[in-house]
Amino acid sequence: MDAVAALNEIAFWLERGRAATFKVQAFRKAAAAIGALGPDELASRARSGRLKSMKGIGDRTYTVIREAVDGKVPEYLADLREKGAQPLAAGGMDIQEALRGDLHSHSEWSDGGSPIELMVAAAEVLGREYLALTDHSPNLTIANGLSPERLRDQLDVVAGINGKGGPTRLLAGIEVDILESGELDQEPELLERLDIVVASVHSKLRADRKTMTTRMLGGITDPRTNVLGHCTGRLVEGSRGTRPPSEFDAMEVFAACAEHNVAVEINSRPERQDPPDALIQLALEAGCLFSIDSDAHAPGQLDFLQYGAERAARNNVPVERIITTWPVDKLLAWAASP
Repeated sequence: MDAVAALNEIAFWLERGRAATFKVQAFRKAAAAIGALGPDELASRARSGRLKSMKGIGDRTYTVIREAVDGKVPEYLADLREKGAQPLAAGGMDIQEALRGDLHSHSEWSDGGSPIELMVAAAEVLGREYLALTDHSPNLTIANGLSPERLRDQLDVVAGINGKGGPTRLLAGIEVDILESGELDQEPELLERLDIVVASVHSKLRADRKTMTTRMLGGITDPRTNVLGHCTGRLVEGSRGTRPPSEFDAMEVFAACAEHNVAVEINSRPERQDPPDALIQLALEAGCLFSIDSDAHAPGQLDFLQYGAERAARNNVPVERIITTWPVDKLLAWAASP
């Protein structure tokens, strides 16, 4: 099989299984290292052993490449495929099957680990009708947030990818910070050009209940906001440790979401599980729409939607109130409505 495809697929399965980043990157870097080599040159270097001296090629990646150029499915890949045949979550199959897209993903343009093209390719493999690219906004400097100039450049990249006519439509989007003032952290003119705006709080998460509620309401009532991202900011596990949920008036916040046509995100990242189940129930009672999103920072993480679907099913969220089950034309018409 194609050696580059084999290396990238291994990285996909490792990401999906939440393997350590350094392990994933070993395969991504090896794929990039051999990408410019023609098939004959690659085969010659692999069979002679010269490939081992190439930067970015280690013992495991060399074995994978050698098996691929010899016409085999690499043993390591075959093992990962077998393990990957098992679902990530036990429930939510009806909702999983209804999901058409994902409105929250990141690329290497901000704090993701892969090029936009690889994210789209993975979405295609997973059968997504659409994927929103939502890299961070300028205020989140730790995540290499996009300046207005960089976002304009990215819009051209998105247009170029869609111009190739692939099966997955890439939506132009952003995960924009809700600033302490309640304003959105990007030029209004640029936000108007986007298909999807996910608004999230990323700083001062320990603010008092009244301050946080006022801040969130500012972002929700902005007419450019479509989705309220990971509303509590909590972390329940993972390499970053744990973090308690922020405090805010959930009834007031969710009532505003329902009134202003803003969907509440069910963030599928295992370390977030945000909102907590009790808040999903409050959002249901308030009449909110929901968006099940992966918040993927790598291609394999796009399959995290399984976790979100399971949580939505467990909380009896009706499929028709999940906007990521809608066809793309219906979704975009909703997102553009006042």
